[in-house]
Amino acid sequence: MQATETLLTFPCDFPIKVMGKNVPTFAQHICDLICRHAPDFDPASLEIRASSKANYIGLTATIRAHSRTQLDDLYRALTAHPLVKIVL
Repeated sequence: MQATETLLTFPCDFPIKVMGKNVPTFAQHICDLICRHAPDFDPASLEIRASSKANYIGLTATIRAHSRTQLDDLYRALTAHPLVKIVL
């Protein structure tokens, strides 16, 4: 398979999991960043879970992905954010 090929058929619903420090503004920062790359994302659909000791927070955002480039750009932006620890 070439590097430009993908197993996804676009457009498609694509879940993105983001984990980071549990600070009051984390979810809002991540929603804002996601909306820049996926303007049709509904922040009300964001799933939020705290870790067992509540030191970290996990977010699941399901976006409507329109291209591999869109996903790659979003992943780069999320992983570069200073509050984000892991993006899956």
